[in-house]
Amino acid sequence: MSHANAALTPRARLRLATLIVEDRWTVATAAKMFMVSPVTARKWATRYRSEGAEGMQDRSSRPLTMPTKTPPDQVKRIVQLRWRQRLGPVQIGGQLGIASSTVHAVLVRCRINRLSHIDRVTGEPIRRYEHPHPGSMIHVDVTKFGNIPDGGGWRYVGVQQGDKNKAVTALRTGRTEKGHPNIGTAFLHTVIDDHSRVAYVEICDDEKAATAIGVLVRAVAWFAQQGVTVERVLTDNGSCYRSYAWRDTSADLGIVHKRTRPYRPQTNGKIERFHRTLADGWAYARFYASETERRQALPGWLHFYNHHRIHSAIGGPPTSRLNNLPGHHS
Repeated sequence: MSHANAALTPRARLRLATLIVEDRWTVATAAKMFMVSPVTARKWATRYRSEGAEGMQDRSSRPLTMPTKTPPDQVKRIVQLRWRQRLGPVQIGGQLGIASSTVHAVLVRCRINRLSHIDRVTGEPIRRYEHPHPGSMIHVDVTKFGNIPDGGGWRYVGVQQGDKNKAVTALRTGRTEKGHPNIGTAFLHTVIDDHSRVAYVEICDDEKAATAIGVLVRAVAWFAQQGVTVERVLTDNGSCYRSYAWRDTSADLGIVHKRTRPYRPQTNGKIERFHRTLADGWAYARFYASETERRQALPGWLHFYNHHRIHSAIGGPPTSRLNNLPGHHS
């Protein structure tokens, strides 16, 4: 496309070419008049002879062949990871061993560079904040996943077979209520450090205050083993976090308790986003033949998340931010 300071616009190219081809001007004379090189003048004259006035228009500068173009097999793997696991360019690049910029270029060409094209749309602008060091604040919350029946859930075996598996499992465990199978719910108490994104997760049978307090105590001890001292904790306004026992336990641990604004889950957005990662990467990532099998897979996935999974916000795995802290190696 011609720019404002181009020596030859399509109209000027046509005048140059007609002077050489039709008016029999020499190439050198015409080139001197239009202040271009003889090579350029000869190029436009040749194109005019073969294509006429249409040949004076701009052409794409895209090469006919691209030897360094990403191979189709690799493009397919990138797209599969994007669709199936909702990973970003940094995570996909880390898994495949290629540059994140290459992954992003592929996602743009395939028109799946924005998660809103393939995932839930929030409609809210992203507002990022980050506390200055590990332990400055931890986010605590509870997420729930329905237990998987023996033989697999409906997501992988279909609704009809899934309902049959659920009924058989409920009959075996004695959890049929009023004729309806109920195989229970897994309550995942999750804790994530604001600065490093290091996560701690426990699967429990309920979300009562006593259970949440036990998770907090064990999580604080676990973070202490990693060299992190917890200073603040942020929770929503759930009943377990509004109890006096939670308040007193936080005070005994020397932790300042803060709560989010009511009906504003965005305030605790880091752990809400972690729940999506937990669902996509572990809970529904593959076929599980039973709930026991899924629970056995959690420690391995959590280790992968903390130590190996590239986090797009920090450019490395979460534990990479626990190194070289002040006094960490003293």
